[in-house]
Amino acid sequence: MTRPTLLLAVGLPLLLLALAACSPLTVLNALTPAGGAERTADLAYGDGPRRKLDVYRPRDAHGQAPVVVFFYGGNWVAGERADYAFVGRALASRGIVAVIADYRLYPEVSYPDFLNDAAQAVAWAKREARHYGGDPGRLYVMGHSAGAYNAAMIALDGRWLAAQGLSPADLRGWIGLAGPYDFLPIENPTTRPVFHFPNTPPASQPINHVSAAAPAALLIAARKDDLVDPARNTGKLAAALRAQQVPVQERYYDKVRHTTLVATLAGPMHWLAPVLDQVEQFVTEPQP
Repeated sequence: MTRPTLLLAVGLPLLLLALAACSPLTVLNALTPAGGAERTADLAYGDGPRRKLDVYRPRDAHGQAPVVVFFYGGNWVAGERADYAFVGRALASRGIVAVIADYRLYPEVSYPDFLNDAAQAVAWAKREARHYGGDPGRLYVMGHSAGAYNAAMIALDGRWLAAQGLSPADLRGWIGLAGPYDFLPIENPTTRPVFHFPNTPPASQPINHVSAAAPAALLIAARKDDLVDPARNTGKLAAALRAQQVPVQERYYDKVRHTTLVATLAGPMHWLAPVLDQVEQFVTEPQP
């Protein structure tokens, strides 16, 4: 019996029972061992309880490791960095210094305030990378869903990093998992007030900030995503970047959906899609 078949026959039913009993993210964290990762928690990158981050570093990182700042999803209304420990551990297991950042959410703030938070977190990582074994010259930003939107805006719209004395040129690249990059007019009623519907500014859309100066991109999506249309968002953005001669890698997977795409970073779920392998390859290979 092959390993995927064995997981389907034995492991997956047990995982489903666990998911029924508690939060899926709690289960993913519990099933993803810390391994060689060292966590430094509750580091402030700005004022207030939502401007904090956790760093996961490989124990053998000595100032040369790539650094990835990760933003989680949650429709800009929910999310906690502690729920994504599995992401930090997974990245650290591949020799990457992972920075998992909180950011302020609606209704405390709305667009574009959370982008200012994201830029502050990236600027913190640039300044502090060497203290955690990372190379500030190998800095990446990454996100899933709403977090992928944040990552895209930081990488494509120079206003946010400029406010921190940086620019997208300070990024070696960026990674988007199932991100919404072109979503006007807004249909989701939860998202509408976040972006001031019906007066949502066109400048809020990552697709409108594509230029030849954009950093290299790795865009990954579930082929059957029923929350964020992969063709309109991932596919259209990839095409726009290529039209500007920006290096972009585009990947789609069949065994995952919108939420399970990020779950593949957790150890028991790797077999669903090689997302972690793709991320590792992207941040360790030389970028043009």
